[in-house]
Amino acid sequence: MSEIQTLGQFIAANEKDFPGGRLEFASVLSSIRLAAKIVNKEVNKAGITKDIIGSTSSENIQGEVQQKLDVFADNSYIAAMKYNGDVAGVASEENETFVEFDTEAAKKAKYLLVMDPLDGSSNISVNVSTGTIFAIYRRISPIGSPLTNEDFLQGGNAQLAAGYVVYGSSTMLVYTTGNGLHGFTFDPAIGVFFLSHPNMQSPADGCIYSVNEGNYLYFPEGVKRYLKYCQEYDKSSCRPYTARYIGSLVADFHRNLIKGGIYIYPTSKTYPNGKLRLLYECYPLAFMIEQANGKASDGKTRIMDLPITELHERAPLVIGSTKMVVKAEEFMRIYW
Repeated sequence: MSEIQTLGQFIAANEKDFPGGRLEFASVLSSIRLAAKIVNKEVNKAGITKDIIGSTSSENIQGEVQQKLDVFADNSYIAAMKYNGDVAGVASEENETFVEFDTEAAKKAKYLLVMDPLDGSSNISVNVSTGTIFAIYRRISPIGSPLTNEDFLQGGNAQLAAGYVVYGSSTMLVYTTGNGLHGFTFDPAIGVFFLSHPNMQSPADGCIYSVNEGNYLYFPEGVKRYLKYCQEYDKSSCRPYTARYIGSLVADFHRNLIKGGIYIYPTSKTYPNGKLRLLYECYPLAFMIEQANGKASDGKTRIMDLPITELHERAPLVIGSTKMVVKAEEFMRIYW
């Protein structure tokens, strides 16, 4: 038992690696942990409580019909951040603009949270894994002044921390502060996250490709040619690769991170700029995969280096094992 380490103990032991004020930053991570527990509890009741299954009568800023659990997760994380006192505001995929907190503590707070509160929520009704993606930034506007869009549009390289929670056969919280990527598995019997995956590393190569091939006809030529490469027989490179696509970004990313693989959501005729959100999905996952020695790009440019001008800006994403991403980029650059 002496070797078992809880998330709280890990945070306390590694405060020296946290950017900015150690105690405040640890407090933000602790509030994320609390919100994850609350959302996890509701997700696990999805087959029992009908009030949390299905869609609402509203759409989010993306024009997507909101699921009831989308709204619940969004409210849960925002509430946890509001009452934390060390977070000045939150930008969420579910809301048109950022939420600025009006408490006296929040007006003096250094940190900001951006998030996709419940990725893959449409899969809830069929008992498929979902997740939360988040990142933490330091505000750049003067303390005490109103927040601005520029506080949230600092770019991927300005992230202080990023992480995700996957609600699946077990619930895991995975995060980085730029000093490695670490995973914690939730024990529901006692309500504690335990360190289960220290210093996670993405295999340099893999045999899994994840893409929605139903959109194949709308993909750029370079993506089509790479997919054909994935399906060719070549024993030395374990091809044909295995196709695995869940439709929950966090779940697909998590599997490929552990087993080795590549996830692709390219531009298409339907989504000429890509579909995934740069701030809430692409930046955080790119930060994490790089901490695990993987790679993330839009097909030609490193995701972390892409500029951002809007809260809900979209981008294509190619992410996973380094050798697989490099090979995909070769096709995409030739046939861009």
